[in-house]
Amino acid sequence: MSIASLWEIAIKVSLGKLELKTPFNQVSRQIEENGFGVLPVTFADTLTLSTLPYHHKDPFDRIIIVQGFNNGLPIISRDENFNLYKATVLW
Repeated sequence: MSIASLWEIAIKVSLGKLELKTPFNQVSRQIEENGFGVLPVTFADTLTLSTLPYHHKDPFDRIIIVQGFNNGLPIISRDENFNLYKATVLW
Protein backbone atom coordinates (compact mmCIF):
# COMPACT_ATOMS: atom_id res chain seq x y z
CA MET A 1 0.00 0.00 0.00
CA SER A 2 1.32 3.41 -0.92
CA ILE A 3 2.02 5.89 1.84
CA ALA A 4 0.23 8.32 -0.49
CA SER A 5 -3.00 6.33 0.01
CA LEU A 6 -2.63 6.52 3.78
CA TRP A 7 -1.83 10.23 3.58
CA GLU A 8 -4.98 10.87 1.52
CA ILE A 9 -7.10 8.80 3.93
CA ALA A 10 -5.69 10.73 6.90
CA ILE A 11 -6.60 14.04 5.27
CA LYS A 12 -10.15 12.88 4.48
CA VAL A 13 -10.63 11.56 8.03
CA SER A 14 -9.38 14.83 9.55
CA LEU A 15 -11.73 16.86 7.31
CA GLY A 16 -14.70 14.67 8.22
CA LYS A 17 -15.08 13.48 4.61
CA LEU A 18 -14.37 9.85 5.49
CA GLU A 19 -15.48 7.78 8.45
CA LEU A 20 -13.65 4.55 9.18
CA LYS A 21 -15.01 1.58 11.12
CA THR A 22 -11.64 1.33 12.85
CA PRO A 23 -9.84 4.38 14.28
CA PHE A 24 -7.17 5.62 11.90
CA ASN A 25 -4.44 5.10 14.50
CA GLN A 26 -5.09 1.33 14.24
CA VAL A 27 -4.79 1.16 10.45
CA SER A 28 -1.05 0.40 10.60
CA ARG A 29 -1.69 -2.70 12.70
CA GLN A 30 -4.41 -3.86 10.31
CA ILE A 31 -2.12 -3.40 7.32
CA GLU A 32 0.51 -5.62 8.95
CA GLU A 33 -2.03 -8.22 10.13
CA ASN A 34 -3.32 -8.57 6.57
CA GLY A 35 0.16 -9.13 5.17
CA PHE A 36 0.57 -5.79 3.44
CA GLY A 37 3.46 -3.39 3.60
CA VAL A 38 3.67 0.36 3.13
CA LEU A 39 5.64 1.76 0.20
CA PRO A 40 7.50 4.98 0.95
CA VAL A 41 7.90 7.65 -1.70
CA THR A 42 11.48 7.42 -2.95
CA PHE A 43 13.71 9.72 -4.95
CA ALA A 44 13.33 7.30 -7.86
CA ASP A 45 9.56 7.82 -7.60
CA THR A 46 10.00 11.58 -7.88
CA LEU A 47 12.20 11.14 -10.96
CA THR A 48 9.53 9.02 -12.64
CA LEU A 49 6.86 11.49 -11.53
CA SER A 50 8.73 14.32 -13.24
CA THR A 51 8.27 12.58 -16.62
CA LEU A 52 4.74 11.22 -16.09
CA PRO A 53 2.20 12.56 -18.60
CA TYR A 54 -0.31 14.86 -16.95
CA HIS A 55 -3.45 12.81 -17.67
CA HIS A 56 -4.37 12.82 -13.99
CA LYS A 57 -4.22 15.95 -11.85
CA ASP A 58 -4.64 14.38 -8.38
CA PRO A 59 -1.14 14.42 -6.82
CA PHE A 60 -1.80 11.39 -4.61
CA ASP A 61 -3.01 9.32 -7.54
CA ARG A 62 0.00 10.36 -9.62
CA ILE A 63 2.31 9.09 -6.87
CA ILE A 64 0.38 5.82 -6.67
CA ILE A 65 0.69 5.38 -10.46
CA VAL A 66 4.45 5.96 -10.29
CA GLN A 67 4.87 3.53 -7.41
CA GLY A 68 2.97 0.89 -9.36
CA PHE A 69 5.36 1.37 -12.30
CA ASN A 70 8.53 1.45 -10.23
CA ASN A 71 7.65 -1.56 -8.08
CA GLY A 72 5.94 -3.71 -10.72
CA LEU A 73 2.71 -3.69 -8.74
CA PRO A 74 -0.91 -3.45 -9.90
CA ILE A 75 -3.02 -0.50 -8.84
CA ILE A 76 -6.34 -1.21 -7.17
CA SER A 77 -8.74 1.58 -8.04
CA ARG A 78 -12.10 2.38 -9.63
CA ASP A 79 -10.72 5.66 -10.98
CA GLU A 80 -10.88 5.46 -14.79
CA ASN A 81 -8.06 8.01 -15.14
CA PHE A 82 -5.59 5.30 -14.11
CA ASN A 83 -6.37 3.54 -17.39
CA LEU A 84 -4.83 6.49 -19.28
CA TYR A 85 -1.42 5.22 -18.18
CA LYS A 86 0.25 1.93 -19.06
CA ALA A 87 -0.40 0.65 -15.57
CA THR A 88 -1.96 -2.62 -14.50
CA VAL A 89 -5.25 -1.62 -12.88
CA LEU A 90 -7.50 -3.98 -10.92
CA TRP A 91 -11.15 -3.34 -10.13
